[in-house]
Amino acid sequence: MEHTQLVQQLQKTGCRVREQEPLAAHTTFRIGGAAEVFAVAASAEQAAAVIQLCRKEAIPLLVLGNGSNLLVSDDGVRGVVLQLALNEIAINETTVTVGAGVPLTKLCTAVCEAGLTGLEFAFGIPGTVGGGVYMNAGAYGGQLSDVIESVTALTPDGETVTLPAEELELAYRHSVFMKNGCTVISVTMKLAAGEPAAIRAAMTEYITRRRDKQPLEYPSAGSFFKRPEGCFAGALIEQCGLKGFTVGGAQVSEKHAGFVINRGGATCADVMALCHAVQERVKERFGVELEREVQLVGG
Repeated sequence: MEHTQLVQQLQKTGCRVREQEPLAAHTTFRIGGAAEVFAVAASAEQAAAVIQLCRKEAIPLLVLGNGSNLLVSDDGVRGVVLQLALNEIAINETTVTVGAGVPLTKLCTAVCEAGLTGLEFAFGIPGTVGGGVYMNAGAYGGQLSDVIESVTALTPDGETVTLPAEELELAYRHSVFMKNGCTVISVTMKLAAGEPAAIRAAMTEYITRRRDKQPLEYPSAGSFFKRPEGCFAGALIEQCGLKGFTVGGAQVSEKHAGFVINRGGATCADVMALCHAVQERVKERFGVELEREVQLVGG
């Protein structure tokens, strides 16, 4: 399908469509080239239409949340980047159904106001519900798998399916969505009744700990490496003397060695060169192979 025809077909789905959209503006790292075509779906039906079109025409498709766990290639992303603006939150007693595009912090605030506990750990995680489910986001001893009842998703053919929690293969930074090609549309969670004041106090404590220990003043993609078994990536990196290690505009944070930050003008190439150097040093000293938690896309 020719580029002009693709754009016209995407516009017919009802999505907002832009060409050569800079993806640095849509990721928390503030790094990356442009999306060939960028579409924003305001409904599950629009998202399904885009997925079906891309499947039929064999067009590469990347579904984007808040871009908080992504490193985009300097060469950008071919095909279609689809962002889901599915922002509904429905609360029925202790059951919450939420759209994939809702930021986790916004959801935490909403359930706190409703007097529901169980999501305090997610306050301050800079991702959306959909992205959070995809990687089973967690912090401070909690993870989304603790509260998920079911997930409604679109298959690679654009069909709607609802999967119960036991079929989601939820584990540390892992879900079935990493391998089945489905796109999360909405999530149903089971929380518990609680006191809003106590919930708010817990969220305040967590966000204060984040601000004290994490380099939130710089663009980053959160924890850059997965936690190795029996230890912490940040501690290993720090013990190698790599706090402050810099390649171009990318730096191992001096505040928390588990974070790679964009000090200004960092490129994807800078970050990957730094990543490889850190992995080599840690492997050489400790025999531990650090695995990226941040996903590299495009190119």
